[in-house]
Amino acid sequence: VQLVESGGGLVQAGDSLRLSCAASEIIFGLKTMGWYRQPPGEQRELVATITTGVGSINYADSVKGRFTISRDRAKNTMYLQMNSLKPEDTAVYYCNARGRDFLSNFDYWGQGTQVTVSS
Repeated sequence: VQLVESGGGLVQAGDSLRLSCAASEIIFGLKTMGWYRQPPGEQRELVATITTGVGSINYADSVKGRFTISRDRAKNTMYLQMNSLKPEDTAVYYCNARGRDFLSNFDYWGQGTQVTVSS
């Protein structure tokens, strides 16, 4: 399974971006998908997650009210709509998929997409 992010770029504070994460195939046993980010010189941190089934959603406090996570199951794609961007949102954003297949737990990551917000 490959996860491919797209949609990053350089924007100004207050602008919006929509990130996409496309999975190369249907992920059997998928439990949770999410977005994480790694600001320059810092550790990777959770941005938002969404579970399969009932679709429970969780956001980091820093993005609540500004970011929206969603999934399109038919397209095997997850999105992150980012509004009112701030310079502190600057980071490499990673897509993640976790679950359990017939044999073991899995934890897939994309290659990351850079988001830079200028003041």
